[in-house]
Amino acid sequence: MALSDSVTTCLSPPVHYMICKLGFEKKDTYDITNILSENGEVCWQAVTEHVCYLESDHSVDYIKSIRSLGPVCESVNLHFKSLTKEQFVIQYALWFHWTNYTELFLEVFDVLQHAQTTEVVLGIMKLTSCLERALGDVYLLIGKDCPFLLRDLLASEQLAVVFGQAVMNVLRLFIGSPYGLNLRNVLWHGFASPQEIPAKYCAMLLFLTAGLGQLLQTYLLQTKCILVHRPYVIFMSLEELDVFPGKYLTISKFLLCYIYLNHETLSLAEELVKLSSFVLKPMLPFWMGALTAFKQSRYADCVILLLPQLEVGLRLLFTTTNKCPNRLLTAEVKFLSKMLAKHLDNEEVNQLPAVLEEPAMASEFLWDFLNHQEGPRIRDRLSHGEINLRAFPREVANQIVAFAITLLCRFSDEDMFAFKEHVVIKPLMNCASCYCSRFHPISRLKKQVLECMKSIHLWSELPTVPEEHIQTIKGLEGNGEASALILMMPEIISQLQQYMPQNRFSSDDPIDSVLTERLLTELCDTRICTLYSPRPVLEILVVLRKISTQCHQVSEQVIASTELRYKQWMNKTLRSRQRHNYLRMLNSIKFLSPVLRLILVLITLELVNIHLVCKKNPFDYHQYLKFLKSVLQYTENLVTYTSPEKNKWDETVELTNKALIKIRKISDRKLMLMQLAT
Repeated sequence: MALSDSVTTCLSPPVHYMICKLGFEKKDTYDITNILSENGEVCWQAVTEHVCYLESDHSVDYIKSIRSLGPVCESVNLHFKSLTKEQFVIQYALWFHWTNYTELFLEVFDVLQHAQTTEVVLGIMKLTSCLERALGDVYLLIGKDCPFLLRDLLASEQLAVVFGQAVMNVLRLFIGSPYGLNLRNVLWHGFASPQEIPAKYCAMLLFLTAGLGQLLQTYLLQTKCILVHRPYVIFMSLEELDVFPGKYLTISKFLLCYIYLNHETLSLAEELVKLSSFVLKPMLPFWMGALTAFKQSRYADCVILLLPQLEVGLRLLFTTTNKCPNRLLTAEVKFLSKMLAKHLDNEEVNQLPAVLEEPAMASEFLWDFLNHQEGPRIRDRLSHGEINLRAFPREVANQIVAFAITLLCRFSDEDMFAFKEHVVIKPLMNCASCYCSRFHPISRLKKQVLECMKSIHLWSELPTVPEEHIQTIKGLEGNGEASALILMMPEIISQLQQYMPQNRFSSDDPIDSVLTERLLTELCDTRICTLYSPRPVLEILVVLRKISTQCHQVSEQVIASTELRYKQWMNKTLRSRQRHNYLRMLNSIKFLSPVLRLILVLITLELVNIHLVCKKNPFDYHQYLKFLKSVLQYTENLVTYTSPEKNKWDETVELTNKALIKIRKISDRKLMLMQLAT
């Protein structure tokens, strides 16, 4: 990994020229009054005159345009430096209100007064994130579905209607186009070091944002429209993100350790940053800035600085181990996903997981926190302005910093053994090495199953009328459908029992609630590889999750209906037909409860064996998916029949009986498949 010492830039020669040199080629001194009126309005016509176009197709000539705007950017930077904070607030603060984050732009002004390179880069990253979010809000004044990518947003007709095409062309010189400076992508993907980003481009973005605010105000007055800001994304269930918890954590049966990113841990991390081969030397200020931000409780700043450095460190590992050094300097669509993929573009095996030693430690964590749709998707949401930076949770920053420390340790020299064994570092390494995915569809299905089981378990605690009342209902005794249902349950369980942990069912009650809950918990604790799940597995998971969702809805409906009807029974407000139907419901759910538990067992067994069967058995997925979809159809019908609007309890028993017949038939075949697979 000596390459980390030899790399001086991650910018390709054309991009390096574009960002670091092109805007400095014209030495003219530009008069700020050409683009700024006496009353503080941006003279957009004077700005857009610097945009040059190709004669061939009249598209933007990015090279000439950026060269021409170089002196303008410098003039704006000097203008801002000549202002006091009070003067800037009086003249410009109003024009940032449309972004819904005025104070951020005031912070960027403060940064420009000192021009510390790391803070300038951080300012650009936060500014572009906030600007993208605000532009998306403007887009929704006219359009419906806001584009996800900044380049598509800036190229949209909707923004051209509000601001004018010439204005949007100016903005695309700085952000959103790979042919321009592309500052947003270059920084968020970790290609530029602090010293490679001129402060004058940060000043120009600040200036342009104020100018956009002026144009927007004119548009809103003319159209009588009201700009509505979309709500921020809020991280729910923060405990699910608690990989490196700030509490007592069981490391083994005999050791409890308190893990927290305290001052001592962060001081050690600063030493590791200077020594680890995971860190590119030009990027060292970003790492130190991130750790400083964490110490100062600036958790959003910490993560914004750190995420691109994790990517560039992994990109260094990826390009070195796969012998493709040229890709260190290239920005590719979804490159992080490509780095974590099983195969390269040429179908050769990706060597990065082997270098990481513990794929679960890095790949699963990164997929969970950055990529999986049901995960926090921290980088996407931060870079697109979806998160309130003012209320960024420490819990999330804690995880990213702790994970970064484990990578610093893992890719360090042998003589750094003392660091890895340190009392505050070793627990972090232990946590990382046993990490299991929490947001892969497999993990989400496990959670769904257990939550559904807890819901069904509540049935036994529901209030009910005495059994003798149920027995008085004509037609319930000797019900053939119910009798057949009761007989089939033990048969299906006996077929599947050899694939379950021992002593999980009793002969008296083959699908006992407590025993089933223990079984499902034990099965869900089984480690299942989530990396590189093939398409057939993902297709099956989609259906299994839908089945689980429907079962849970049935359970919730049964609970709500039972509680309501019991209350009405006790208050004697039920009519004769309603009383009859209520007692039929109580009779039906006695059979329904074990059936739902059985379905959960089948789902979980399928989940545990899914990779094994798929790997060793080329059976017809379409046929098996057809069966699963028939089970899904049963559960969907069950949701309808058990809804308060329908209350079709006799039909529920009949429907369930037919479904069990199908399950019994397919379980025979599944047994054969599992035997072949084991």
